[in-house]
Amino acid sequence: MSAIELHEASKAFGSTPVLERVDLDVPERSITAVLGASGSGKTTLLRLIAGFEALDGGTLTVGGRVVDDGARSVPAQHRGVGYVPQEGALFPHLTVRGNVGFGLSRGERGRVSDLLDLVGLGELARRYPHQLSGGQQQRVALARALAIGPAVVLLDEPFSALDASLRSELRRDVARILSETATTTVLVTHDQGEALAMADQIALLNDGTVIAAGAPRRLYQDPPGLAAAASIGEFNLLAAQVDGATARTALGEISIVGPGASAGPGDDGLGGSCQVMLRPEQLELRLVAGSADTAAEVLEVQYLGHDALARLRVRGDGTPVLLARIPGELSLEPGQSVWIAVTGAGRAWPATAAS
Repeated sequence: MSAIELHEASKAFGSTPVLERVDLDVPERSITAVLGASGSGKTTLLRLIAGFEALDGGTLTVGGRVVDDGARSVPAQHRGVGYVPQEGALFPHLTVRGNVGFGLSRGERGRVSDLLDLVGLGELARRYPHQLSGGQQQRVALARALAIGPAVVLLDEPFSALDASLRSELRRDVARILSETATTTVLVTHDQGEALAMADQIALLNDGTVIAAGAPRRLYQDPPGLAAAASIGEFNLLAAQVDGATARTALGEISIVGPGASAGPGDDGLGGSCQVMLRPEQLELRLVAGSADTAAEVLEVQYLGHDALARLRVRGDGTPVLLARIPGELSLEPGQSVWIAVTGAGRAWPATAAS
């Protein structure tokens, strides 16, 4: 069952459209990450669900109840939705306990201690926000959002202001807390790694439209088109000729899947030219040539610690620059010769349909 449903949801500010005919279902007790670049409409989508903005058209349902139909909008305080903004937005004059219990009736405040224990801040109940770290402030903001017993919690890039190590630790803890409380969550982020690590479902938002939604692994490995592929990771795109489930490319013959692959030698419907997508980790670099490897020149190496991203060009070929993700301990230099072996199958689209 869906906890949130948006159907043809649209929103504009003046003459500028921000969201256009958005369709999205958020399953109960799941984490859905809305992933997109700055300006794609992510925060506006979150504010519509929260009730801070109203739809221009379409419908929005929360917990089976229509809360906005483009004509009438249920006020934010009556939607049963918890909201955690980027900076936490805690009240500086209230203690941790006071922030979490703000707005609760006297009878409801007994839950505050349990919530603080849940987010690991039971011993800091009497501190004020300025006495907390950034990560601790975000935990307080989450506890405050959970205090009302919401049907849905909305997280608006809650880890963006934190350093990398704290961000990784906090998102693991937040995912655990949301799972333990069986809370339906919508997370807005521009961080692909964050979406892949936390979400049960990812919705790719591009120019105000959801271009794809699904399980993280499926969207990454089997995107429905190039726009979706580019929204969730880097990739290589090779021109190819199809022969059944095999494509002939500048990197040799590659096994392919997808609408660009033909059913077999006798299938003319999807044969011919196609475009093949390979993720950088599918290009294995070797210092000694194998029988089917392709010679290439290293153009640049970006060292990332646990791994590195190498930019390459096939020798004697007009192929665009290729990206390969390699182990960090593999030392390569610009101008060095390497050999490329392809692992796994490429995702293929007919040359005229890869969009």
